Amino acid sequence: MSHPTAVGKPPAEFTHRQILTILVGLMMGMFLAALDQTIMATATRTIADDLNGFDLQAWATTAFLITSTISTPLYGKLSDIYGRRPFFLFAIGIFIVGSFLCGLSTDMYQLAAYRAIQGIGAGGLMSLALAIIGDIVPPRERAKYQGFFLAVFGTASVLGPILGGFFAGADQILWIDGWRWVFYLNVPIGIAAMAVVARVLHLPHHRINHRIDWPGAVALIVGLVPLLTVAEQGRAWGWDSGRSILCYVVGAVGLIAFVVAERAYKEEALLPLRLFGNRTIAVGTGASTILGIAMFGGLMTVPLYLQIVKGASATMAGLEMIPFVIGIMSGSIVSGQLIARTGRYRIFPIIGSILMVLALFFFSLVGADTPLWQTMLVMVLMGLGLGGNMQPMITAVQNAVSPREIGVATGAVTFFRSMGGTLGTAVFLSVLFNVLPGHINSAYADAAKDPAFLAATKAHPEQAAQLQSLGKEALSDTSFLNKMADELTHPFKVGFADSVHVVYLLAFFIMLIGLVTVFFLPEIPLSMRSAQQQRADDAAQAGSADAPAGPASDTDGDAESDGDAESGGDAENQSGVKAGRDGTGH
Repeated sequence: MSHPTAVGKPPAEFTHRQILTILVGLMMGMFLAALDQTIMATATRTIADDLNGFDLQAWATTAFLITSTISTPLYGKLSDIYGRRPFFLFAIGIFIVGSFLCGLSTDMYQLAAYRAIQGIGAGGLMSLALAIIGDIVPPRERAKYQGFFLAVFGTASVLGPILGGFFAGADQILWIDGWRWVFYLNVPIGIAAMAVVARVLHLPHHRINHRIDWPGAVALIVGLVPLLTVAEQGRAWGWDSGRSILCYVVGAVGLIAFVVAERAYKEEALLPLRLFGNRTIAVGTGASTILGIAMFGGLMTVPLYLQIVKGASATMAGLEMIPFVIGIMSGSIVSGQLIARTGRYRIFPIIGSILMVLALFFFSLVGADTPLWQTMLVMVLMGLGLGGNMQPMITAVQNAVSPREIGVATGAVTFFRSMGGTLGTAVFLSVLFNVLPGHINSAYADAAKDPAFLAATKAHPEQAAQLQSLGKEALSDTSFLNKMADELTHPFKVGFADSVHVVYLLAFFIMLIGLVTVFFLPEIPLSMRSAQQQRADDAAQAGSADAPAGPASDTDGDAESDGDAESGGDAENQSGVKAGRDGTGH
């Protein structure tokens, strides 16, 4: 049996001031990933045009998505073994390097490759930050602090589109193409984040020597790369094309090989299958997958609605999403405070899911002529639902596992949510563009009976002729909407709004499944001790137990000890821990 090596002196607990200091470093790292996603939304088209690769722009998104999704569980597992701090610093460093290289890109293929490097870093920023909070804050207090993270995402979602529009719209800034600053901006922020993290993030770690599940990691890559690729590219390739079918087959073989590898590695697996026997983990990952589908798949159409139907610029559309940000921040803060006071968390994902179901239903009723303020009220409702759902679920999952497995459990939830978002975006975009031509044609057929439309056709014959000549090209370039009379473009907007209704109804029914799923979430008493405190207690107990046999050198922070009853508290968790301890093979 391999003995753990104690690294650092575990403190009894972290003070509120120490936690806030560490939070500063974590939030700076997370801000990098959040800002990168939102700033690219308004700059991608300009970047693609400048690099002469408008038809290849999806690959830059796909490459980032693949590497960030796959690396998430790797960071969780490796940080459980070797400690959080070096991997968090590594993630920031890789993200900085990838950002700098992206700024040097001369074509879309280079940009896609460098975005893949960026994604390797981004995969660790979110999951490791949540895992570190799990290390230093007791579960009952955890949701209160995790609300700060959503504030970071809220700020980034507002600043990102504004900065992206500013940089993309500038020809040059300091003799450099304006859009390149979208990436160069990450460099000074990242360096500052590394400096802060290196200074304030000193977490004691009890290293436990393990085999690394490299077969599982390789199989996961083989399984997910083709599936994520076809999810992003299938609409352009054709879902039944030869390339798509090849991706399905290779992906299926990879996932089967991954399950075989995880069974063989047991407790040392990248994602130990035993974890999914814990009802909290099973419900948490399942609900997070569904949440990702409904959240990303549904919300990606809101900016499109604001720009195409309401005529907002990309920057203005970002500002008009502020009500959503207010909702998600409010929902997170309120749920975190109430969890800290009551020690109850199960009710919040249920309420959050109900609010999301209602919001998606109301979104399905929003039409081309719906006042913007009504749409914004629905955004607030959606944000409240997400804020009450995401962080309490993370708290529940972290509370249900041993301290040693907080990283892998947090990574699993983040991983499945990201996978759900990828699947939802691909499916909903496919549905949207499949139904869009039919709804637009129907809207123009109805408009042929409208006196206002007929009058506009006579008043602007050249625009009417141009509109008829566009045909399918109107779906690839919608800039004509801002150049023609409103009466002529209104049917197009009606057809788009009717198509969005289909997407939201689909998301509504999917979220109903998510609502049913969260009702199975068990209520486990929240521990009043952080993972670090539990590890310190376990190390003391291990030292006492080993004392008669010799020097107390085994300061094991192994979470798979009796202290697990504190963090989990249910019979299934304790029995799973004992089974895991017996099956480690070291």
